Amino acid sequence: APEDQVAGDPRTLKAGDMVEYLGVRYFVRGSIRLREGGFTWSEHLLDADTIEGTKVWISVEEDPDLEVVWWTEIDPGDLVPNTKTLTWDGVEYRREEHGTADYSSEGTTGLGTGGRVEYVDYEASGGRYLAFERFGGGAWEAGTGERVPTGTLTIYPGSGV
Repeated sequence: APEDQVAGDPRTLKAGDMVEYLGVRYFVRGSIRLREGGFTWSEHLLDADTIEGTKVWISVEEDPDLEVVWWTEIDPGDLVPNTKTLTWDGVEYRREEHGTADYSSEGTTGLGTGGRVEYVDYEASGGRYLAFERFGGGAWEAGTGERVPTGTLTIYPGSGV
């Protein structure tokens, strides 16, 4: 059950909420809702004033179990998601998913209100991830992620409904 994993339901996260992770509080600046066929998931941009110039995101999906992942933006340089395995920072990741989804954006995300995104997801042992996204056919953006351990995330709903 989600309440065993976090305090608050991450599936209800939205712009204006606050999350606390590993003792640091972050303001949810904006959210992206994604849909591919009947499958939906969300990504939330966090105010990362404590991490100079780096974007931090949290993703929430049920596939079929609730999975919450903490993402940190990286500069992939020449690395592109065109092989079955990629090595980043000494870790080998294997490609798990590749597709396109429709998205809608709310709050501050750096994106327009909606469009299409291509994504490629890689996974390594120990709940570690490497993901690439390309919005509207633009340049690849990349991030590394780690599964949020049970009991380390608290959600504080913002004002409003």
